[in-house]
Amino acid sequence: MITGASSGFGEDAARLFAAEGCKLVLAARRLNRLDSLAEEIRSQGGEVLVVQVDVSQRKEIHTLVAKTLDHFGRVDILFNNAGFGRLNWLEGQDPEKDIEAQVRVNLLGTIQVTRAVLPHMLERRKGHIINMSSVAGLIPTPLFSIYCVTKSGIRAFSDALQREVSPFGIKVSTIHPGPASTEFGLHLGESNARRAASRIANWSMSSEYVARRVVELAKRPRRSLVVPFWFLPVVMINNLFPGMVDWVLANFFVNRYHSLKGRALDDTSTS
Repeated sequence: MITGASSGFGEDAARLFAAEGCKLVLAARRLNRLDSLAEEIRSQGGEVLVVQVDVSQRKEIHTLVAKTLDHFGRVDILFNNAGFGRLNWLEGQDPEKDIEAQVRVNLLGTIQVTRAVLPHMLERRKGHIINMSSVAGLIPTPLFSIYCVTKSGIRAFSDALQREVSPFGIKVSTIHPGPASTEFGLHLGESNARRAASRIANWSMSSEYVARRVVELAKRPRRSLVVPFWFLPVVMINNLFPGMVDWVLANFFVNRYHSLKGRALDDTSTS
């Protein structure tokens, strides 16, 4: 089962899992994108169930799991991938559309989908839950304050859940990708801060590369995976010398680009 399967990591992971012989449940809001992807996979001999779902709605999550169990009888791997981000200073973000919506989709959606699937894995004492976090959940970053909160929450949720369910045969993994070429970065806007942030795209990974690492994680489960690997020392520096990181960001980004006037809200999405 892949949430957020209509684009980005979810879409590419669906193709790769299908190539491995997996039967797929593709879940997302954009039904036309799901149907197109499903038709592509079926044309190559894959078996796919498509379910339109908004993971911020518990009733739709219940329908997703019920249809999956009716069709396939079980969920062996759950890839919680649905999510989106807003790129803006905190005071420029809309309280409902930007702040609350990110928490509902990115964090609560992951928790609620997992909660709905977990009893069936526990009954079989078998299953693997893979949660999509981000290096933003390890290195808090200006302009991504709420997104960082949701991804940090996914990390803590995954670690706690792993300790709850590992004695019963359930594996829980978290993947923390760095910048990657997905729909997330297509609408960064025209402010100086957004243009500066968009330069990250010049050294971003491909979506397919991250998806390959997700499939590898499914084959060889581990608690946590940071990609690319060279972000690990960056995470370590942030943990050991947070004051130094604060100084660098303040002097080379925040003080340079922060303005209280004329900022339009950004709308970036990966689900």
